[in-house]
Amino acid sequence: MILLFDVDGTLTPSRGLMDPDFKQFFKKLPNFSLVTGSDLPKTIEQVGLDIFNLAEYSFNCSGNDVYRYGMPVAKNNWKPSTELMGYLEQCLADSNYAERFGNHFEVRTGMLNFSVVGRSAVGDQRTQYYDWDCVFHEREHIAQGVQERFPDICAQVGGETGIDIYPQGCDKSQVLKYFHGQPIHFFGDRCEPGGNDYSVANRLLNRNTCRVSHVKNWTETWKILQEK
Repeated sequence: MILLFDVDGTLTPSRGLMDPDFKQFFKKLPNFSLVTGSDLPKTIEQVGLDIFNLAEYSFNCSGNDVYRYGMPVAKNNWKPSTELMGYLEQCLADSNYAERFGNHFEVRTGMLNFSVVGRSAVGDQRTQYYDWDCVFHEREHIAQGVQERFPDICAQVGGETGIDIYPQGCDKSQVLKYFHGQPIHFFGDRCEPGGNDYSVANRLLNRNTCRVSHVKNWTETWKILQEK
């Protein structure tokens, strides 16, 4: 069975590094692949070059930048339109969340990550926004607004502070074509509708040979793997 893992919040703390003991355990797993909204440098920073090179596939940028055993395979060259960027600038200006820490727009391969609080936020700055967003659901509302105004675009909540934005059909579910119907066990922390792991989880739940583990954090992922 293929083991397919989201990274941020599933194998690592949010925006953090993989635990060293978990990493040593993880390196012994057979047939694993990674699928993450993060770009290549951030993926390597979080899991390490050793895990990246061991992965049968590393699907970065939600599968828009693909590597196999560390070697490039495919890349999507989509860029966000001026109209989309203008709408998000307005969302940023209209947000009721007061604190901003910079780096609100990150154009990655084949996708855009947008964050009101900013990707430069760290630690408690990120946690405070996440807790606020759990009450007011700002990211869900922004993502819904994007999809209503731009029907060819998909926007999904990812991690603690961001929204992943890409062309329709270029979400994480696109990676399943690389496995040709093989049985897959997928691990993700945002498998709920609107989360950026949902597209993969939803498709796999309809396959009798596949399994989905909707985890709270990397420690739960490790616990499940130890029980296998």
